[in-house]
Amino acid sequence: MSNVVVPEVVLSSGARMPLIGMGGAATNLPPPDVLTSIFLDAIEVGYRHFDTAACYGSEEALGRAVAEALDRGLVKRRGDIFITTKLWCADAHPGLVLPALKKSLQGLGLEYVDLYLIHLPIRVKEGTEGFDFKGKMLPFDVKGTWEAMEECSKLGLAKSIGVSNFGTKKLSQILMHATIPPAVNQVEMNAGWQQGKLREYCKENGIHVSAWSPLGANGTSWGSSVVMESHVLKDIAIARGKTVAQVALRWIHEQGASVIVKSFNKERMKENLQILDWELSQEHSDKIKLRIPQRRGFSGEAFVSEDGPYKSLDELWDGDC
Repeated sequence: MSNVVVPEVVLSSGARMPLIGMGGAATNLPPPDVLTSIFLDAIEVGYRHFDTAACYGSEEALGRAVAEALDRGLVKRRGDIFITTKLWCADAHPGLVLPALKKSLQGLGLEYVDLYLIHLPIRVKEGTEGFDFKGKMLPFDVKGTWEAMEECSKLGLAKSIGVSNFGTKKLSQILMHATIPPAVNQVEMNAGWQQGKLREYCKENGIHVSAWSPLGANGTSWGSSVVMESHVLKDIAIARGKTVAQVALRWIHEQGASVIVKSFNKERMKENLQILDWELSQEHSDKIKLRIPQRRGFSGEAFVSEDGPYKSLDELWDGDC
């Protein structure tokens, strides 16, 4: 058993969320029994926050891992593990939100999730799977969908609610009407896409930022090597006796954001937790902030079309950079 204790942030909902989480998405997901054993490995090395989604295909394997971890005494109670899942775009409509969460809970084998997020500010035709949205996008009712998310919270099925991939304008639309504000906005954030404007907006409005793609999704079809091949990060890593990944993750941690890491390799899982007992110097922090070229990894081009709700990338991302 690990003696790593990951610090927590207190969300606006009052819930406590571990600042390092393990992601449950992969281009080629392992078979369910293998995935369950990977999640158990992660619990053994110290992870207590797991991030999945209806569209990832990993909810059931994660649920089985939680049940087994409780059976084996790796954790004492359900409350020791923080589970995030997300509302898929095909269910991003007021009448479909609650049934979608209930379906996720059934897959997870849980009575509640700790955090439920709207996956994208996008609605597509029911039954749409994958990310080919061409000709399938529908108008997205932000206000009505958020009201349905609030209902999930009031019923106790989601301890906290939030969003993912929302820009400042869309967040302001929610905040205008919300009785329960979003606790979290999970967005692409790393040393190569630092999200300064959006992070500042979230900070001003009590919304915690969680970083997906913290290492730039190197090796995926859409990611880049901007983080892992950065000369700035490599120099700092050598100077500190750390890996490039550890420096990149530590930088995010020092910005006050939580980080969703994704490695199914047990040794790398351990390395990703070894960012808590040291700090970057001011000089190194300044170099990361000022010397790394900025570019969004996940462009969102596929969500932009003349006949859809977003006619440009600026509309999709609210012009945030």
